[in-house]
Amino acid sequence: MTRRRAHTLDRVPDLRTRRAAGDPAGRLAAWATAWLGGRAPYDDALEAVTGDRAHVVGGLPDGAQPLGGVLTSLRGRGERRLRLVLPVPGDVHGLPPLPGLAAAAVEAGQVVVGDTLVLLPESATSEAVLWTAVEVPPGVLAPPPVEGTLRSLSGRLDLAVGDAARTLAALDLARWHPEVPALLAGLAGRAEDPGLPPDTDPVAVSVLTRARRLATVLDLALADAPGAAVTVGQMAAREQALRPLADAVREATTAVWNWLPR
Repeated sequence: MTRRRAHTLDRVPDLRTRRAAGDPAGRLAAWATAWLGGRAPYDDALEAVTGDRAHVVGGLPDGAQPLGGVLTSLRGRGERRLRLVLPVPGDVHGLPPLPGLAAAAVEAGQVVVGDTLVLLPESATSEAVLWTAVEVPPGVLAPPPVEGTLRSLSGRLDLAVGDAARTLAALDLARWHPEVPALLAGLAGRAEDPGLPPDTDPVAVSVLTRARRLATVLDLALADAPGAAVTVGQMAAREQALRPLADAVREATTAVWNWLPR
């Protein structure tokens, strides 16, 4: 599969730094599903996804289209639910088995998966987001991403944080990034509005708030300290030590954006 490259939009850190939070793909998956299920009006869903930025979808047979038009077409396609997948090297579960999709999805870091269409955020600026659409042929099915219960995921985050705190202390991360202790101390603070549909379980809101804060901690922990000489072996050890926390954040984030009311 060949991904279209944007000529007017450059790939910028906006997407890379928001992968762990599942934004904007998680927001699209959650709100499109809410609209398809009759839980949210179309205008509310579109506004929640796009905000102040133009969203354009490329890779379609009829050429690039506004995201709103693609969202409208989902119901005609028979879509009933979209899911967020956060693929990483070695774990692309939840993606349909299409040639080249796994590599493109890992590069994007976040993907919206339906029964007939896959959407990858390709690039972003402060004014626009470009998506790439991939058609899913009939009969090709994607296994659903693993989704634990919200409370079990919340507990796993707690355990991962305890282990990671010892790792972060060993790394002396607070000396490099003094904001890290405040981020960790604020995990139990008031949940922020993460942009989920209004009928979302409050536990999901709390879990996503914590996962986002932990994603920021991970970004800092995996970044090299200014002026520090870090060997390849030290980098690998650091990533290995923080992997359980990264996995817990990714699984919790996926489950929250894919949450459905019972």
